[in-house]
Amino acid sequence: MSVSDGARIAVRGYGGTGRTLLLLHGLMGRASTWWRTSRWLADHGRVVAIDARAHGDSVAPTPGPWPTERFVTDVVEVLEELALGPAVVIGHSMGGLHGWELAAARPDLVDGLVVEDMAPDHRGRTAAPWVSWFEAMPETFESIAAVRDAFGWPRPSVGDYLAECVREAPDGYRLLTPHAVAAAIAGEWGERDFWGSVRRVKCPALLLEAEESPIASEQMATMATLMPRAGHVRVPGTGHLLHDDAPERYRELVSGFLTGLAE
Repeated sequence: MSVSDGARIAVRGYGGTGRTLLLLHGLMGRASTWWRTSRWLADHGRVVAIDARAHGDSVAPTPGPWPTERFVTDVVEVLEELALGPAVVIGHSMGGLHGWELAAARPDLVDGLVVEDMAPDHRGRTAAPWVSWFEAMPETFESIAAVRDAFGWPRPSVGDYLAECVREAPDGYRLLTPHAVAAAIAGEWGERDFWGSVRRVKCPALLLEAEESPIASEQMATMATLMPRAGHVRVPGTGHLLHDDAPERYRELVSGFLTGLAE
């Protein structure tokens, strides 16, 4: 669908009935990275996922970068235009940020919130090491397997995630979101903090932190103290893609949260 600034936002349904469960992916991701998770989430409601602008099949009218508020406005317009709200919002990393910003700005659209491995304050940190890593990679890959091999060390889940985020071109497979675009999006996170919106989240929330997180550190525990109805769990043995590194534990925690909302 088209949103107010002319961007086209891809929206995908993954089955289920009842309340909306809206899935928001992480940086460089796309809606389909949630596919395995969506299979069991459909037991709890109508599962819908979107591709953020400049990700997946969504197309932005300008090169960007865009502030976080623009991404959140996209989600608001999708929920309102398609009459999907209020929703339970489940977000990974960047999607978690967008989820709590949405809950703070438009509490009428969010009945519950799950944030997976994201912190509100990255000031003083830059995306330079991450950009250097991507710049060392080839622009094209010979196969999906080559994408997995390139990005899958030390955690195969990262290779699997990015293998879902490429498109075949005549010269090979290319990432759907260029690393320069992703770096510009993440660059904003190093220049501001989002503690103010964390404090405005009043809905029930579940904050899931990876044990070996490159991004959340101890901030998620602090977030839980600032949200009046939030719980926080640090999941052993997991990296940033917690829902892929510990899928059974993730399912247990999120299913319990969703069941509690229904009671």
